[in-house]
Amino acid sequence: MKALVYHGPGKMAWEEKPNPGIIKPTDAVVKILKTTICGTDLHIMKGDLPDVTDGRIIGHEGVGIVEEIGTAVSTFKIGDHVIISCITSCGKCEYCKKGMYSHCIDGGWILGNLIDGTQAEYVRIPYADNSLYPITEGADEEALVMLSDILPTGFECGVLNGQVKPGDTLAIVGAGPIGMAVLLTSQFYTPSEIIVIDTDKNRLAVAKTFGATHTIDNTDGKASEKVMELTNGKGVDVAIEAVGASATFELCETIVAAGGHIANIGVHGKSVTLHMETLWSRNITITTRLVDTVTTPMLF
Repeated sequence: MKALVYHGPGKMAWEEKPNPGIIKPTDAVVKILKTTICGTDLHIMKGDLPDVTDGRIIGHEGVGIVEEIGTAVSTFKIGDHVIISCITSCGKCEYCKKGMYSHCIDGGWILGNLIDGTQAEYVRIPYADNSLYPITEGADEEALVMLSDILPTGFECGVLNGQVKPGDTLAIVGAGPIGMAVLLTSQFYTPSEIIVIDTDKNRLAVAKTFGATHTIDNTDGKASEKVMELTNGKGVDVAIEAVGASATFELCETIVAAGGHIANIGVHGKSVTLHMETLWSRNITITTRLVDTVTTPMLF
């Protein structure tokens, strides 16, 4: 089969690889119909994730058709159309029982990371009964790729961790796909203002169509001042970092109001500065999270 293969930072190739097969009775093999590129894949390309080794097929999102199942798979049959979860869950370990599938002791984020992923014609899915979701006939399968990762990531790591509430002022730093997922799902909780910050005018224009009340072009590096102007010097109740860079995390630190939340979503390959000299007395909550995909059925 053809697959996109990682060969070290900045090196990737579209090449021939053996078709995957069943290794454990709980496995399924899925023929990929639709997949996409995640920001995490870009971090892999930059060398930010050293656990990804030379020769790895990358990718952890997609929809497809079940081609083969192990003897212990009971929820799916050959020919079923499925969403592939970016997180693999055994469903039995202590972390899975807490709903923390991202830290499953025999799973978590392994697709395209520790085992071969979805940017290929076929992929092996461990613990298929817990790591696939059925697609109903007639559903928009291209749209459903968004449920593999970005929608639950934006919702769980951003909106839920940030504890967005009715009437809150929310800032989303980064208007890429994850930032857009935060923008869409934050509206479940009716914040009064949603400020989207980026340096790309096209993304900011899309953000307005998706429900942003304000957009800020940070090309001039003055986003912090502009947020303070919009909030009468208070800052925002929730600042969500959706990039994975030192500058964007530090921007969140400067715009969060007293008693507010900073919810980090971005993948950080390098350290950031935590400005405790200004934050120590401000009752700030900072959260981090790897998506657990516990909300995927809700978002379907």
